[in-house]
Amino acid sequence: MDFNHVLEKCGNFGRYQWMLLLLYGCTNILSSMHYFSQTLISFTPEHWCYHPQLANKSFEDIDKIYKQFKRPHCTLLEKFDDESGIATPAEGSECREWFYRRQDGYESITTELNWVCDDAFRNAVGQSFYFLGAVVGTISFGALADRIGRLPAVLLSTFTGGLGDFITAFVGNVTFYAISRFISGLSTDTFYMLMYILVFEYLSPKKRTLGLNIVPTIFYCTGLMLSPWFALWVQTWRKYLFVASVPVLLVFAYPLLACESANWLLTRKKYDRAVKCLKRVAKFNGRQVEEKVFEDFVEFYKKKIEVEDEKLKNSNDTFWGMFKTPRLRKFTIILLVKSVIITMAFDIISRNMEGMGSSPFKLFSYTAICYVPGGLTIIAFQNIVGRKGMASLSLLVGGIITAVTGFLVAFMDAKSHALLLGIMVGLGRYGVVVAYDAEVQYCTEIIPTSVRGRGVANIHVLGYACSFLNSYVLYLATFYRPLPALFISIIMLIGAALCLLLPETLNKKLPETLSDGELFGLDEKWYYFPCWSRTRKNSNVSKQISNIQQMDKEKTYF
Repeated sequence: MDFNHVLEKCGNFGRYQWMLLLLYGCTNILSSMHYFSQTLISFTPEHWCYHPQLANKSFEDIDKIYKQFKRPHCTLLEKFDDESGIATPAEGSECREWFYRRQDGYESITTELNWVCDDAFRNAVGQSFYFLGAVVGTISFGALADRIGRLPAVLLSTFTGGLGDFITAFVGNVTFYAISRFISGLSTDTFYMLMYILVFEYLSPKKRTLGLNIVPTIFYCTGLMLSPWFALWVQTWRKYLFVASVPVLLVFAYPLLACESANWLLTRKKYDRAVKCLKRVAKFNGRQVEEKVFEDFVEFYKKKIEVEDEKLKNSNDTFWGMFKTPRLRKFTIILLVKSVIITMAFDIISRNMEGMGSSPFKLFSYTAICYVPGGLTIIAFQNIVGRKGMASLSLLVGGIITAVTGFLVAFMDAKSHALLLGIMVGLGRYGVVVAYDAEVQYCTEIIPTSVRGRGVANIHVLGYACSFLNSYVLYLATFYRPLPALFISIIMLIGAALCLLLPETLNKKLPETLSDGELFGLDEKWYYFPCWSRTRKNSNVSKQISNIQQMDKEKTYF
């Protein structure tokens, strides 16, 4: 009488589950607006140093005048001869005022505070603190969720992110900007993942893959596509942050509709509350469940938790134990590096919208549609190609497309080829979306069950910890426009190669202990893919497995 059996009696794909999926969709919209608010508030339009003699000229004329200089956007003119068109740069002087070619009149933080040219680093500094906050928040809210419950943690983390965005709307210097972005970053990914767990537990196992992929595909994509238009509608970055932050108050209605995680309540030995939640689900779904079912359910879990507590006392498996043996150490290091690569690539490719010959707002909105085919690709092909093939191929294709985009920007006139560049940006986003989604499941399956929770969390946190570099990678564009794309393409290709060194997990019994993890995939070649290869076993591999198992029995292995 386990949880899934009782949930089936209460209804595991009824009205309650549809309502949960709707709340999850709402969370996806809030998450997309929150995460990419840092992108939309900091777009930098074309700009040139102000000179009074150029005040009445068109932006096209100003651009032609400044193109003759090495730093056309940051060169201050000493004088300009209108008749000859000759401009003389001022020596030893810096710009204090600029002409801005604003997109539909939109005022970003960079144009309002003049964070361009020599002050462009200020935006990068502030944005990097967002990811430092993400690291602290993932650890803090993760621990808090284990202590006070998933639902309260969802409310607190979502409110914290909204509060950070709201405070950011009032800043006027880089110090307070960095502090407010740190607060905003505390909730990044946390409230999304905690809501994911709630939906996962109450949803039919047969419907999880479809429901948990289709909902983000539709709702997260919708949030991304609408966000730029909200920004252009309100015209200023401060008002846009109000638009992104105020709706988070909706999550305080979640407890009126959703139940606490019954599995969490069971692990905390709060059996009565777990039963109360299941009865609420049954009532919502219009099901009648006998009281005897719940009594057997509680008795089953009392015995199960006693056994699990005993196993936990006798278990020596830790996350650091994954570094003690050669094969598992290799897998762990690769997963850590791959997490950094994919997290950085996902963020930078999604934000690198400027200098492509078209409006960054519209380009961001239109290319967000790639989330739909990206999600459908995972659903359709991951169980055919395999986890390793999907992870490696998506990074390879995404890296090549991103590299080509970088070279096109370097050698082509962006405005004349805006459509081509827009298509390339969209294809690049598609590749990294598939890679990001594939990484989540692949990583979870490789890590042994005994350390899976801690392992996935630590690997995830490292990815966010290194993401504070993203703003500085984007800052490289101030020196040479294609540099961010070329940098990301290189590390994506490295990630694609590293994936080949990992074992395939499709249709295999996943490792439960560290010793299982060391043996996992021992009979595979690096070029093994389920769609066209067969695993070959030989006597040498069998001897290796036998020797490792013997060492494990003799307690000399760890």
